[in-house]
Amino acid sequence: MTDAPTPSTAPARIGIVTVSDRASRGEYEDRGGPAIHQYFSEVLTSPWDAVPRLVPDDRDRIAAALIELADAEGCCLIVTTGGTGPAPRDVTPEATLDVAEKPMPGFGELMRAVSLRKVPTAILSRQSAVIRGRSLIINLPGQPRAIAECLDAVMPAVPYCVDLIGGPRLETDPDRIAAFRPRK
Repeated sequence: MTDAPTPSTAPARIGIVTVSDRASRGEYEDRGGPAIHQYFSEVLTSPWDAVPRLVPDDRDRIAAALIELADAEGCCLIVTTGGTGPAPRDVTPEATLDVAEKPMPGFGELMRAVSLRKVPTAILSRQSAVIRGRSLIINLPGQPRAIAECLDAVMPAVPYCVDLIGGPRLETDPDRIAAFRPRK
């Protein structure tokens, strides 16, 4: 007989939300969601389970997916990809703010600053991050290369943020990303 997982031993649940009209209709291969999954597979050393979602660029459907992942699925971290640009259908940041309890503007500021070193159009991206209950929600761009760049920038702070909101302890491979936690 095996013991049921306790909150301290259960794998962390991480929501991965791809926002794309074409991918949700099967017209386009989702590359963003798999890129996020691959990133966490390389960086996290603590056990975790992916909880993927693929939704169209629809504000209400994005918000509903975020609420479900945070409130029903118990994801401590939810990462979205896509829908962060200035186009009329790009509504991921608005949907994220719709479900937010606390905005976390530093995440978006840092991601844009890092992206600006690579491409001048990074100022068009509207990445954001918020807290909902015990979930940290981070919006990322849709390009796999940009996903890794942005996550590399903010990941050192993510485990401590999840600690502070009462989530499970996320451990990272220090050779890949050194997570910051204050010394006690």
